[in-house]
Amino acid sequence: MRKLPDILCAGEPARLFPILADTSKEGRTLSIFLSCLENIPEFGRSLLGALGVRVGARGKLDTFTEVGLQKALPDAKHRPDGLIVVNLGKSTWTALVEAKVGTSDLTNPQIEAYLALAKLNGIDAVITVSNQFTPLPTHHPLTVNASLTKKVALFHWSWAYVITQAQLLRDMGDVEDREQLILISELQRFLLHPSSGVKEFDQMPAAWSDLCATVAAGGKVNGKSEPSQEVVGCWHQALDQVTTVLSRQLANHVKVIMSRNEASDPQLRLKNALSDLAQDKCLYSQLNIPDAAAPLQICADISKRVLSFQMRIKAPADRKSTKARLSWLLRQIAEADPKDIYVRFLWPGRSAATQFQLSELRERPEIASADKDGMAVSSFELLLVKDLGTKFTQRKNFVGELVGGASDFHVRIGANLSNWQAKPPKISEGKLEPVSVGADALREQVEQEALDRSG
Repeated sequence: MRKLPDILCAGEPARLFPILADTSKEGRTLSIFLSCLENIPEFGRSLLGALGVRVGARGKLDTFTEVGLQKALPDAKHRPDGLIVVNLGKSTWTALVEAKVGTSDLTNPQIEAYLALAKLNGIDAVITVSNQFTPLPTHHPLTVNASLTKKVALFHWSWAYVITQAQLLRDMGDVEDREQLILISELQRFLLHPSSGVKEFDQMPAAWSDLCATVAAGGKVNGKSEPSQEVVGCWHQALDQVTTVLSRQLANHVKVIMSRNEASDPQLRLKNALSDLAQDKCLYSQLNIPDAAAPLQICADISKRVLSFQMRIKAPADRKSTKARLSWLLRQIAEADPKDIYVRFLWPGRSAATQFQLSELRERPEIASADKDGMAVSSFELLLVKDLGTKFTQRKNFVGELVGGASDFHVRIGANLSNWQAKPPKISEGKLEPVSVGADALREQVEQEALDRSG
């Protein structure tokens, strides 16, 4: 029997095959997950590394379930689901774990109690795991009392994030041990089965339909209202579902782009999105897709009931005319299905942008510069525009179209676009000469310039 840490008065090592009642879905799912976290080193390093905990080759990770702590709060109503202990050699890092599955959501009273309990027992962090999405493990779906996180860090993993990290480790060949590869594959299979209680984000809140109806009737959006905050919160969860799906499809990390301030302050990100919603009646985001020519920009225009996906690239500077620059672009996406695809032309100075259907440009490329008097386009924007109509207001359909649209754009456009790159300069044949002669000529030039200055 593994020795319990000093902070525990009760607990069981996390089991890969837990013997629990059929009603204990959370306990069973968490035990299997923690056991894999402990016994697949690359998996543990990946998830804990995202929290800033670097587990080296000599680091030892232990996990426990059904934990009882040595010190309890006066009105102890809550019992943490698990504990992670990382022995880093000269120091030890510990975290309480609270898991939810199915439709169960995390609550402020419970998590704030665990933060206070962690502080009382000298535990470094509280980690929550649920079906709620966040863009970064350092962001949390709940807004808790700031005083409680001064001494104890608060982190969150969505179950979808856990599944995706397991998938990426497999696809990128980071798990080489055969037995460990079987374990991580079985963990994925288990978590993806409906019996585990793990769900992926698939619908907007009830407030979404009401908001769409308000905008359609010409009403204003109150950025400070609770329904608006609920909509923006779910928009962010929907974006995390987009990055989750794209990451699995591409076997690489796709991430939401945010400013450094937004990454460190989730409330600032929420505030900025609410401001956009109230002012423009739109929801925006940008995604970073590894090695793509540009960020993928996404806009949900509530007034028009349109979802758009776009990328912007600079036109090639070594081609002088708009026609030649357009030919360069069209060759890259020659095989793309043109349905709902548009090309926007950005011109120098204050000239207004112009936009054409891709199918039109393929048939008559000359229309792009018909009224521009020899001006050459400076940049292109490629857009996939999905006019959803009533589908836009439907909670499940909207999320499905958002996720599917991002993948569709990448398959048809994003995966085929490359940025123009200037060629390195060449030495013309007339200027070719032996290195020594070149050096002598340069020396004479420098000496003559010195004489001219002194004279």
